[in-house]
Parts: sequence; C-alpha cells; structure tokens
Amino acid sequence: MNKKIAVVGAGAIGSSVSADLTKAGLDVTVVDQWPAQVEKLKADGLIIRMPDGEVKTPIRALHLCELSSETPEFDIVLLAVKSNDHRWLTELIKPYLKADGVLVPVQNGFNDDSVASIIGRDRVIGCALELSAEIFTPGEVKRNTTHKTTWFGVGELDGYHTPRLKEIEAILGHVGKVEATGNIYSTKWTKLIANTMTMGPFGLLGLGNVDAAKMPGMFEMSVALGKESLEVGTAMGYRMEPIFGMRADEIAGPGEEVLIKAMNTLLEHVSRGRTAPIHDHMKGRTSEMEYIPGAVSKHGRAHGIATPFNDAIVEIDRMINKGQIKMSPDNFALLKSKVGSKQ
Repeated sequence: MNKKIAVVGAGAIGSSVSADLTKAGLDVTVVDQWPAQVEKLKADGLIIRMPDGEVKTPIRALHLCELSSETPEFDIVLLAVKSNDHRWLTELIKPYLKADGVLVPVQNGFNDDSVASIIGRDRVIGCALELSAEIFTPGEVKRNTTHKTTWFGVGELDGYHTPRLKEIEAILGHVGKVEATGNIYSTKWTKLIANTMTMGPFGLLGLGNVDAAKMPGMFEMSVALGKESLEVGTAMGYRMEPIFGMRADEIAGPGEEVLIKAMNTLLEHVSRGRTAPIHDHMKGRTSEMEYIPGAVSKHGRAHGIATPFNDAIVEIDRMINKGQIKMSPDNFALLKSKVGSKQ
C-alpha cells in the first residue's frame, strides 16, 4: 500500500494508532497541537507500553503550523482527537485531503454528520472504537487494551461495503480487531450507550474503572443511564449492534439485559485503566462529556424524551470543568442526590 496517511491527533489514541501503522511499514504523518509532544516524536519517536509488550518506533510528526509550509496531500486522514476539537481540526486538515481521499473520525462521540458537513458525506467513513490508553509524558503512552482487546467498527455512512472500506479495515487491522458494518450509526450509538454507562459516571470520580464499578449503587446508576440512552437511540431509528467482538446472539434479549452485557464486556476491555474524562480533568482540560451523555440529552430533547440521568452527568462534569468542584468519589453522592427521585 502506498497511500499517504495522516493521523491528526497525537494523544493516547492517535499515538497508539500511528505507532502500530508506522511499525507496519505504512506511510504515516502525525499532526498535533501539543508542541512538546511533536518535538519529542521528532527527536525520539514513540514508546507504547502495553500489558503484553511494547511498541517503539520513530514517527514522522508535524506541528499544526508546519502544514502550510509542507503542503502535504493525504489519501487517508484518521482524526484521533477529542470531540471538542473535531470541527476546527477537520477544517484545518480539509485542504490537505485529496479530492478522492477519505477521513475517518477515530474518536468517541457521534460526530460523523458534523464532519461530513465540512468535507462532504462521500469523504467520510464512520468508526466506533474501544482503545484504552493514557498519556501524561510526551512520547510515552500507557496502552491498557492490547492488540487482541482493541476493537474498531467501521462503515460507510450509506451502509454500502466498498473497496475503500475494506482498505480502512485492513489498515486498522494493524491496531486491533476490526469489523465492517452496514449500519455504522447503530454501531456508534451502541458504543455511545456503553460510554454513557461507564465513562459518564466514572469520569466524575477520579477512580480506576474497577474501583468505580464496585461503588455501591453504581450498577443501578449505569443501567439507568443506559436505559435513557437506549430509548433516545431507538427514537432516532438505531438498534443495538454487537460491539467489542460480541456475537449477535449475545445482544439478543430484553433491553436491560443487553445493556448489562455491553457494559460488562466494555469493563473487561478497560479494567486496567481510568476513563478518558479523568485524564482531561487531571490535565486541567475540558472533558468531552458534552458529546457523549450530552449527545443523549441533546437528541432526547429533540424527540421529547426526558434524560435526567445523563443531564445530571453533564451538569456535574461542567462544574468540574469550571473549577466549581473537584473530581472526587464524593461526586457520586452528588449525582445520586440529583436523580434520587428518578431511581
């Protein structure tokens, strides 16, 4: 393959992806807004430490400001940034994506239509993923999911299976397990449901996933969040899809039972780590909860569906972002107090 690939975003996810693709011999350029990270990649490359080994590789990296002087042309762009940054970075990379090129949003959230509004639906392939990783030191990533437990679901927005979809499937296959789907919207919403059940409440507490899941009342809270998210997705025309490598028969059954299976499977994948909003709060950055439980709240309002549990997550997360409260296990009591009459 001689395609030129840009990975926009050299955080934990983008670094993990770009290291594997570079190691596989693909033509990869990383573009990022973190100056210290770009300088470290240029000087020393990347080290990705996983539970079952590590990947160390040199990396071709560019600062954002270097794009205009380098004027590269890319066949494929993997947009691996927080949802907060997806629109402006799509605009930034748009001039460097070839006319027949494709952009894949490798991120959490439900942003494919937003990206498509900037570069056109015919240039977007949707992606849902489970890749848990952390970065606090430039050039060094702690990846919690191995190649065997990392998962991608990819699909054309119109549901067709195309040669370029097979190409993206093969590329991401260097990073983890990949499944092509004819219903990427349902697949992405299913992943968003799982995220609202785990990332949402866990992200307020600062605890590792295992400890957060064990808190008294967390199971019931997660199920209540999932029920809301499922109801909103159903109103939007989406159905539960097998994710994380689950079989279709594993998600058959009553809605609550399916939610529990999806949540438990996700926890098996990410048991070693802390969820992404915790990393953001630790770094003093705004989290992307506006695009995850916030997406449930937004679409719930549009369909006349009350979403008090997801609303409360977003409200408390905003308080942390504004410095009004600190990330703490005490926030679980605050969350329960806000939705107590609804349980």
